[in-house]
Amino acid sequence: TPPIALQRCLDLVHEMAEKVSYAMKASIDMLDNYNKETAEEIRTVEDLADHYEDIIGTYLVKLSLRKVSDGDSAVITKLLKLIGDFERISDHGMNLKDSAKEMQEKEMHFSSKADKELEIFLDAVKEILDMSIDAFETNNTDEASKVEPLEEVIDDINTVVKANHIKRLQKGKCTIEQGFVLSDISMNLERVSDHCSNIAISVI
Repeated sequence: TPPIALQRCLDLVHEMAEKVSYAMKASIDMLDNYNKETAEEIRTVEDLADHYEDIIGTYLVKLSLRKVSDGDSAVITKLLKLIGDFERISDHGMNLKDSAKEMQEKEMHFSSKADKELEIFLDAVKEILDMSIDAFETNNTDEASKVEPLEEVIDDINTVVKANHIKRLQKGKCTIEQGFVLSDISMNLERVSDHCSNIAISVI
């Protein structure tokens, strides 16, 4: 029964979104306080996200071959895009977890100014994540329309963080190694915001 099958897929994608959001925020928080138990949880969610993408994607493709309404067909297309974005977000969460682990193992700390800039960056990414997933789960186009402006702000924050890091590097206030880690963190945060933008566009 295609409509019932599609609703079950939608329920599962909601589950996927919640788990990925939890893991992403946990990864962000670990940049301040790495611990093995949370790292293992993040890895478990990443494996689960891969599994969700595989089983839901395969099922949706099979479903699309049945006689479905134009409306249901549009939802199938939307969900196929969304599961890809949610899976990518979980990948970036894993990358942030790896950066947190590297910082702990090397006892690496950023300067106070870099920490403040990064805190703003992290808070903005948490906000866009909440906003985009809430828009998806409630199918709220008004909420979704607020995501793109925030994504542009996050792009600007990313540019500022990189520029200020180069200045600190030139003044000898941080190391090349710190720069590599900060660059990795920034890149993953910026890409998460891109996927949040994709989610909002799918809702709209």
